[in-house]
Amino acid sequence: MSATCELCHEETGGRYLCERHTVALAKRLADLPTLYDEVAECLVPRGHGWGEIVSTRGAAGPRSPLDEDVLDNVNAAQAAEVVHLWRVDVQRVRWPRHGAPPPAQLAADCRWLGMELEWIVAHYPGTGDLAREVHELEKQARTIVGDPAPRPQRLGTCVAVDGEGVVCGAVVTRLPGQTRVQCRWCSYVYDSERDWLLLQHFQPKEVA
Repeated sequence: MSATCELCHEETGGRYLCERHTVALAKRLADLPTLYDEVAECLVPRGHGWGEIVSTRGAAGPRSPLDEDVLDNVNAAQAAEVVHLWRVDVQRVRWPRHGAPPPAQLAADCRWLGMELEWIVAHYPGTGDLAREVHELEKQARTIVGDPAPRPQRLGTCVAVDGEGVVCGAVVTRLPGQTRVQCRWCSYVYDSERDWLLLQHFQPKEVA
């Protein structure tokens, strides 16, 4: 094992990353889901339904106002695939007898890697490449959403009820201008006027 950081070559006492780059990686993993939510908002024209982007590649007429190369290369699905492959490999090294983790959303995989980060920087030989690739995903997203990253707005707690009558209760947030929100805990989607009214109506009342 190298005794220096794989990114800056600072002495680390046997860890793959120095403290500064460990903290930076943790922050990037925490921020990626929000960044790529905003990427989706930037690439889907405001005021249109989700997924109504129509490619004009090879068609006659005016060119699409969206950069189709950006659509191909910078999107949440691509980022989720990259991060999930890192999660699969980290789990393979740490628990070689376990099967591969099932497919998950970008937020879940980023959260898992963040929770395992102390072990990763101490024991995982691919830590430097992981940090570089996560940084590259962040840079790609920022070419679209700008800098600093957008800050999510807290809407309240999720009011979705499961089959046993239990209310989810997870915090629901959205980015500025976002009109469709999915709870990251139970996956309930808020996208209609009725959904927003119910969310507002059933928020816990503050005690005076």
